Amino acid sequence: MQKGCLTGNQLKILALVAMTCDHVGKFLFPHVVWLQLFGRIAYPIFAYMIAEGCTYTKDRKRYLGLLALSAAVCQAVYLFVMHSLYQCIMVTFMLSVSLIFALDYAKVQKKTKGFFVAVGAALGVYVLTEVMPEVVPGFYIDYSFWGVMLPVFVYCVQGKWNKLGMAAIGLILLAADSNRLQWYALFAVPILALYNGERGKTRMKYLFYVYYPVHLAVVYLLGQWL
Repeated sequence: MQKGCLTGNQLKILALVAMTCDHVGKFLFPHVVWLQLFGRIAYPIFAYMIAEGCTYTKDRKRYLGLLALSAAVCQAVYLFVMHSLYQCIMVTFMLSVSLIFALDYAKVQKKTKGFFVAVGAALGVYVLTEVMPEVVPGFYIDYSFWGVMLPVFVYCVQGKWNKLGMAAIGLILLAADSNRLQWYALFAVPILALYNGERGKTRMKYLFYVYYPVHLAVVYLLGQWL
């Protein structure tokens, strides 16, 4: 058991609160800066938990399928309601998980086929995050290339402190390639240090998948009304 006082469920709830504050601040009260500053800790916590999910899931196809389904629902809303090609965090994490599974496949296969699968997945991520936004107006994947890579960094090392170190490196790379607000995401690292490696007693497997699109819809409708 890892030393810490926060379960995975508690971290996810904290991230949900921070994410909600971030979106409320961004879309409803952009002048209230602290909402977005607090919201910076949401993505790193979710990214870390995605890496943990890849480690402990018993059904990888189902895990990736749930992310893909949630991403499809959210993108349908973005496209048909908001008329936007913006790709939400579910797409980001779907790419992260796909790349992690491709790297694991290459590690197990130890053959040319596995190598090409991993390289193809990495190139696909790069094209979607870095090339597509340059050639397709309005197309952008949330947190871009380094955002996709953060869960991969965490997943690829063993041990709590190694994972926290890789998370910090990933966040620094992300912040250096983003705006100054993103540096506040580093405050998530000491919070993640409190993670005890346990899921928690209550099953909250589907909470994020449901809450994410629902809260986005509520914030968007409130923005339209205000």
